[in-house]
Amino acid sequence: MAEPDAVERLIAQEQTAFLKRQPRSAEFGAEAAKYLAGGATSSWQIAKPQAVWMTHGKGSKVYDVDGNEYVDMHGGYGASIAGHAHPAIVEAVSDRVRRGTHFAQPTEDAIWVGRELANRFDLPLWRFGNSGTESTMDAVHLMRAVTGRDLILKLEGGYDGHHDSVQVSVMPDAAEIGPAERPTGVIANGGIPKAFTDLTVVVPFNDLEAVERALIEHEGRVAGMLLEPVMMNAGIIPPEPGYLQGLKVLLHRHGALMAFDEVKTGFTTGPGGATALYGVTPDIVCLAKALGGGIAVSAIGGTREVMNAIVDGRYDQVGTFNGNPLAMAAARATLSGVLTADTYTHLDSLASSLQTQMEATIAEHGPAWSVVSVGAKGCVTFTPERVRNFRDFLGVDDRFSHAHWLVQHNNGAFLPPWGKVEQWLISAQHTQDDIDLFARNFRTFVEGSLDR
Repeated sequence: MAEPDAVERLIAQEQTAFLKRQPRSAEFGAEAAKYLAGGATSSWQIAKPQAVWMTHGKGSKVYDVDGNEYVDMHGGYGASIAGHAHPAIVEAVSDRVRRGTHFAQPTEDAIWVGRELANRFDLPLWRFGNSGTESTMDAVHLMRAVTGRDLILKLEGGYDGHHDSVQVSVMPDAAEIGPAERPTGVIANGGIPKAFTDLTVVVPFNDLEAVERALIEHEGRVAGMLLEPVMMNAGIIPPEPGYLQGLKVLLHRHGALMAFDEVKTGFTTGPGGATALYGVTPDIVCLAKALGGGIAVSAIGGTREVMNAIVDGRYDQVGTFNGNPLAMAAARATLSGVLTADTYTHLDSLASSLQTQMEATIAEHGPAWSVVSVGAKGCVTFTPERVRNFRDFLGVDDRFSHAHWLVQHNNGAFLPPWGKVEQWLISAQHTQDDIDLFARNFRTFVEGSLDR
């Protein structure tokens, strides 16, 4: 079975190979450090042993500045479900660019996209924004505006954007989290006032008793709960049977609302996201990432009761680039030309093949790990124990996920660098050959992590 000493040796070996094959990325990083804070454009791009600088992508592949080709299983943290330079999106965006890209006024595509989202998510009214953070921020504001209450519930270990209200207990250390029955709200980033932890009540995933306890202890003060219906800041943790249904009943019983953060799960888990997959329609759904086919766009949808707060002016949902014509053209092309029934059949087939191959490798070599897939997203959970929530996830050894990332990278498959936390994504343009390469690389990783 896999051993810590073997994986340490594997990491050292693969990091040396990683740096050797990417001298230009090192040069770009050194030059960028003179002008870009941290030498990159997002803190999430700063990975060990160095950031990877890209030049372009086409189909299922991406290419770095050193000329290396990769099967893209990173998928831009879930945004690139269409793959790269998909003809339908290229055509739509090219046409829109020639006709103007910004008016701060609505265009016809916004009506089409709103109608399509209403059909897919069974929520009647929609608004648009530019990022997942914006959509979850609007959801929190709406829940407070509609109920007249200040407190919100969020998942321990859940990431729902980087606005103040949700920068609580995102990836807290074990020493800070307090008792399981009443988790301590831990500030998750610099610049977040302590006062926000007083407005955010943290509860574990898959624990209805904890939610009920919080609602009773703060009776009449909780505006609602924001959560990923499938937790995806800790690998992948699916909801247990009845959890989402029970959660909706509990929240409504106490006059609180339920908002799904489907920024990651929307469209990657199916045509109607986790909302349709699990058959539970919340009061609010937040979308982003995959919606734009690689163009920045987000959306928030809700019941008439909730969205009437926007209609009657109780909440002004605003933004200069909301419903931007370029974003709307990309979203329409993605929904109409990419995320079709045939595409989802293709994605399901590839996901099943990958899981089967990886599970066969695990069974053959003996490590007590599990492969978790929900739609086009998947991960390996490097622990023999069942993971139900963030506290279970804390026990996962992240050296194995880092070693897996390095092996995949050095052998032509690009994964998100934060392997313990993140997931791979299969796109509409992936092929069986791409999946087979990834599965072979996984076998190489497993064999290399064995004690020798």
